[in-house]
Amino acid sequence: MINKPKGTYDVLPGEAKNWVKLESTIRRICEIFNYKEIRTPIFEASGVFHRDEGDTSDMVTKETYDFKDRGNRDITLRPEGTAGIVRAFIENKLYANNPINKLFYLGPMFRYERPQKGRTRQFSQFGVEVFGSASPLVDAEVIALGATVIKALGLKGVKVKLNSIGDSESRANYRQVLVEYFEQYKGELCSDCLNRLEKNPLRILDCKVDNQKPFFLNAPKIKDYLNEASKQHFAEVIKALEAMHIDYEIDDNLVRGLDYYSHTVFELKVDVLEFGAQNVIAGGGRYDNLVKDLGGPQTPSVGMAFGLERLLLACELSGKSLARPDYLHVFFIALGEDARKASLAQMNICRLGGLYADMDFLGHSLKAQFKIADNNRAMFTCILGDDELKDFKINIKNNETDEQETISLYDVYPYIINKINSKSACSSCKEKEVK
Repeated sequence: MINKPKGTYDVLPGEAKNWVKLESTIRRICEIFNYKEIRTPIFEASGVFHRDEGDTSDMVTKETYDFKDRGNRDITLRPEGTAGIVRAFIENKLYANNPINKLFYLGPMFRYERPQKGRTRQFSQFGVEVFGSASPLVDAEVIALGATVIKALGLKGVKVKLNSIGDSESRANYRQVLVEYFEQYKGELCSDCLNRLEKNPLRILDCKVDNQKPFFLNAPKIKDYLNEASKQHFAEVIKALEAMHIDYEIDDNLVRGLDYYSHTVFELKVDVLEFGAQNVIAGGGRYDNLVKDLGGPQTPSVGMAFGLERLLLACELSGKSLARPDYLHVFFIALGEDARKASLAQMNICRLGGLYADMDFLGHSLKAQFKIADNNRAMFTCILGDDELKDFKINIKNNETDEQETISLYDVYPYIINKINSKSACSSCKEKEVK
């Protein structure tokens, strides 16, 4: 027997409905915010992701799936969405059509990391990218979109962790200070941080190994080295979040895991007890130089990404059911070959009219077919034998009230529609009475 590769998973029918509901919720919110969907290949030229020897992020240095194709080209399965979207933005000259492009994407990503609950080697990601505006209000809008998605799923305790890593000038000043500080503690740094000290000292602040050591906690803070332009940008982001009543906290050590960020960086957290310290559900930031680095025009940009598996796990642990339980409007029970064909015809009419309908295709007994109808939570059960068929009649049972009637064979669809509509009308009247 051949099993699925380590770090992957199958989405079975009972789980797929939650994925569909999650994705439809995301698409609806993006539509409300006026973001347009974009789809890019799941593999790209390796240079899209491996751009700079100085990039010390774990994703780039340790986790990408890289290979040579038959044309001896270097190919990488996309480990994140932003770089591929930027490549598409440049290649298709989207900047020539609109001064600002607000985009979103959904799809699989690939990282070779240790599999654990909510983290897999093939995973699905939802992200948004905005190209063309340097306004701090756009940073705040992206954060607001992320918070809206979380709230729409019924998750509680949404909080934004926020920081500014400034512009190029601010980071250059801070870099020198960090190098001088951590040089004193080289003997206590982990191997990754020793490498980062040479190539990108800001990434030391993102270390999960050294972050509780006393010298780490006393490291200089970037907020003390921001120039006036960077301070002003960050202040405007905070004002915008406060205007939208979005809860936030400033985290001086937040730098995010990718090296192309500038100015605003953020993470979105939720209140899920079982997540413990790993309650970060999304993250992102501003990246004003990435489009230029990949060969496009200078374009201010900001983005954010969610791991969909983490979102689904958060909903599960919080007891939030995304999709309604499965049910059928009608299940057909046929007794006899001619009755089976006539039931098939009526079932097809019901389906064409938008009703959820099914029947037995395995020749089960009458008792077993009733059980199948119950297991499928059928609202109505239609029973047709050859005797009823001769009179063009059919027995129909309301499984909620146990009422049973004999109606014309050709009235099944209008009968069920009328019953559903009258039930809805009665529910509406009761609601009005309560009010």
